This record gives sequence, structure tokens and C-alpha cells, in this order.
Amino acid sequence: MKPDTSFFINKHKVMNSSYLTTFSKALLTGVFAGISATFICIIYNVIFRDETSYQLFTFINVSSLIFGVNIAFMLIGVIYYWFIKYGKRTGEWLYIGVLALITILGILKTSGIQRTDDLAANIQFHHLFIAMILIWGISASIGIPVMFHSKKFEEHVL
Repeated sequence: MKPDTSFFINKHKVMNSSYLTTFSKALLTGVFAGISATFICIIYNVIFRDETSYQLFTFINVSSLIFGVNIAFMLIGVIYYWFIKYGKRTGEWLYIGVLALITILGILKTSGIQRTDDLAANIQFHHLFIAMILIWGISASIGIPVMFHSKKFEEHVL
């Protein structure tokens, strides 16, 4: 006769999800999206610098990507929580719109930056930084809401 293990299985499931509140889920989703965006940015940074021989490292480098992107996405996770706390679906759509607008404004402002007197290096900087802003914007405005609502993400990652 096989022992009844349903009690332990059900108890295990309850124990795994009991720590997840809406806030912790939004925060952890933001952290995971930040880690993912960091990896994508670092890979893009390495490939871009290898292909173009762009050598200005003072602003965009591995350290600034690792710390800056992850701290920003942790805060973005908290901001996402505020939006969905006060507006459920409306708040989520408003969040997506605001983040998309911030991304567009970031791209427009970046195109006006004069990084150096060398025109070629300026153009390379614009291409590198605009791509980074796009990665951040897509990860924040689309990635966080999609992952937040994904049951598989909640089950296997959180």
C-alpha cells in the first residue's frame, strides 16, 4: 500500500507561495528583469566595442552596467508595484505608457549628447547608449508586466 503524501505536497505548495505578496513579486520580477537586461547589455557592449573599436570606457562599462542597471530595475519593480496597486489593469497600462515615454525621451535626449570632439566617437557613443536605453526600456515596460503575470515564471523562478 502506498502512503498518502498529498498532505506534504499541498503543504509544500502553500509554503512555497506564502512568502509572495504583490510587492515582493513585483520587486523580485524587477530584479530578475534587471539581471536579464544587464546580461543583454554586457553582451551587446562587448560585441559593439569589438566591431567598432569604440574605446571610451568612462561612462558605459561593465561596472556601471552591473550596478546601475540592477539598482534601477529594483526601483522600477517598486514603481511597477505602485502602478498596479492603485490601478490594477489601468495602472499597468499607464505604467507601460509611462516607461515607453521615458524610453523615447531618453533616446531623444541621448542623441543630443556631445561626448567628445571626435565626430565618429560621438556617433558610436550614441549608437551604443541608444541601444542600451532600448534594452532597458523594453525590459522594463514589457518584460516586467509579462513576467509578473506568468505562472511559469512565478513557479520556476520566484
